[in-house]
Amino acid sequence: MQSSDFNEKRKFIVKLGKMLHKFGTPAYRLEAHLQDVAKDLNIGASFAITPTVLTFVIWVPGEDNEYTHVARVMPGDLDLGSLSRADEVVDAVLKHQMTLQEATERLNTIAAMPNPYARWATFLAYGAAGGAFAMLMRASWLDVGYATALSLIVYLFVFWAEKSRRVTHMLEPLVAMSSALGATALAAYVDPRINIPIVVLSAIIVFIPGLALTLGFAETAARHLVSGTARIMDAVMILFKLYFGAFLGLALGERLFGKVPYVPTEAVEAWTAWLAVAILCGSLVIVFRARKKHISWGLMSGFIAYGASQLGGIYLDLALGAFVGAFAVGVYGNLFTRLMNAPASIVSLQGMIVLVPGSKTYIGLNSLISGEQMGATDHLGQQTFLILMSLVAGFIFANVALPPKKSL
Repeated sequence: MQSSDFNEKRKFIVKLGKMLHKFGTPAYRLEAHLQDVAKDLNIGASFAITPTVLTFVIWVPGEDNEYTHVARVMPGDLDLGSLSRADEVVDAVLKHQMTLQEATERLNTIAAMPNPYARWATFLAYGAAGGAFAMLMRASWLDVGYATALSLIVYLFVFWAEKSRRVTHMLEPLVAMSSALGATALAAYVDPRINIPIVVLSAIIVFIPGLALTLGFAETAARHLVSGTARIMDAVMILFKLYFGAFLGLALGERLFGKVPYVPTEAVEAWTAWLAVAILCGSLVIVFRARKKHISWGLMSGFIAYGASQLGGIYLDLALGAFVGAFAVGVYGNLFTRLMNAPASIVSLQGMIVLVPGSKTYIGLNSLISGEQMGATDHLGQQTFLILMSLVAGFIFANVALPPKKSL
């Protein structure tokens, strides 16, 4: 018969694993963290984590009996605030400041917490993210305004999806199609100077799976082959759904409103890229539900990522610039862990968003299928792959240069 002490420990580990997965923790970080917790609790454990299946095998050292728990789950969404709170619970347990039963109840409370930011703030964050990305793409000020407006409409579909499971299953192609229809209608009836492909991409930028692609490659590089491959394929399928929705929306828009010749306009000034990074990272604070005490750290991560990558691009190459940016963000994240006693991913993910080449993947897919160029697309596929590898390598080198204090 297993002791009540062991039962409490294994229930806590299973609950912790499910919660951290729900909050968007990658498999390689989650397995390493659970191993550390199990070791500190003096029990044996083995874990196999994938985006949709969690497997826990837990035992008392020296005994033959094992407890196995397998759970079918949905891929988690990033919730940096809840991730931080869950990490504080683990610290309290390991310091004997909280019992396992209290910790389990606290995890349940964290999981049930509402969004700390008001609905209107999230609404504005979606619009700000779309406008900021259009600035990063050096679009015109008109395009920035149109991208912001369409991004606000996109959030209305996100809100609808929260109320309807059917809409949730078709959310990606639906928002892309609606954005494309809206952009073609604006070009036909309001302003022919709108750069339709750039505005559509900016409007749906929150859905572009660049971060998922990068995390998938990072998991594969860490030899978590099943989880990494699954995450990459999931990201690719999301990308396909987005592109199909945009392609369908553009086709319907041309049929309904006619094809309007594009009238080029002057691009935004180069200095606006820094403003765009600030706005983008500020909106991600709300979208990822980061805690208020971590906001300034997250904003700084975005500036470090962009500045280091630009500097590296000047002296090395665009792809190697991404390596320099990832290395700088990785060191910064590990320094944040040591100073704030919180997971590095709370700040490093926001810096990573500035670096990930998800938009380049979408642009490359558009050029491959339609033959139309949304910008300079020479060697785009090669650049995208090299940037992905550079990001993974940059974070690996950063962990060697300044080892992380926490596994999360």
